[in-house]
Amino acid sequence: MGRAETSAASRGGAPRGGDPRVPSWVVGRSAPFGEVLDRIVRLADYDVPVLVEGETGTGKDVIVRLLHYLSGRAPQPFVPVNAGALPDSLFEKELFGHAAGAFTDAKGRGKGLVEVAEGGTLFLDEIDSLSAHGQVALLRFLQDGSYRPVGATRDAVADVRVVTATNADPNALLDAGRVRRDLYYRLSGITVRIPPLRERPDDVLPLAEHFLAELNARAPGRRARRLGAELPPWLLRQAWPGNVRELRSTIEHCFIMSDGEALGLPRRAAGAREPAPAIGFREAKARAVTAFERDYLEELMHRHRGNVTRAALAAGKERKAFSRLLRKHGVERARYTQEPA
Repeated sequence: MGRAETSAASRGGAPRGGDPRVPSWVVGRSAPFGEVLDRIVRLADYDVPVLVEGETGTGKDVIVRLLHYLSGRAPQPFVPVNAGALPDSLFEKELFGHAAGAFTDAKGRGKGLVEVAEGGTLFLDEIDSLSAHGQVALLRFLQDGSYRPVGATRDAVADVRVVTATNADPNALLDAGRVRRDLYYRLSGITVRIPPLRERPDDVLPLAEHFLAELNARAPGRRARRLGAELPPWLLRQAWPGNVRELRSTIEHCFIMSDGEALGLPRRAAGAREPAPAIGFREAKARAVTAFERDYLEELMHRHRGNVTRAALAAGKERKAFSRLLRKHGVERARYTQEPA
């Protein structure tokens, strides 16, 4: 997901972490997103490993870019790497480079991504996709910053801040043996969780307006388009399983498929339009949020067979807070299982 997808525009009085250094390309005014920004602002001044957690599409890469942007390493390179796209056989070569003659086509010395990121930030996304071999190689580098290029006879040292991200639950990864515990403990000096869009509905419309402004800017010579009257209430009723990335795609769809200046509903939703509610915006929004919370809780309880502890963990909430939500919406554990929670 690109910078624009989590960028939260400064329009609409959006809080930006309470720090003027947070740039205007960060979009969001919800309290949960503000907490993320506050945490990033604080972490920027400390050169410690950071693990960013969040569902696909929440904007982990943009939060990591912001961390780099606010840090003393900002003038140096920011190097993002999708760990899942690196074949195991090439991991060390891509990360640490190679010496001349290390393999058949290696006529000269080749830089690795660690060397490219010297002085800056190396961002490893989808860290849980690394093989056992790749995890061992990375762990050795994290311990003291030293590494050995493929085919070299001497170690090299790099001054690089390593930031990692995953869209999976780290505890589940550990339990399943997909991530080495020693590597996890080394990476997760500080953890930052980016809440999904459904947990920060106050960000939906500012983000939609931001994406629309970008689209208008890319279509010079024509009158700027706006969100139609039906679109904002519809956007607020969606659960957004694809998070900010899905919201962006939806606005692009509406922009392309709408004929007039006002963006209408996506064509896929046009056949299921509901009559406009005879209630105010705030009440309509509150009803939509309440309906989503109830559906979300029921789905979690069904998936985890009534186990409140596991459901709370999957939701990223403390058990007591999760139990209060269950009581608020009348979701009873006994309906899903007779197992003790």
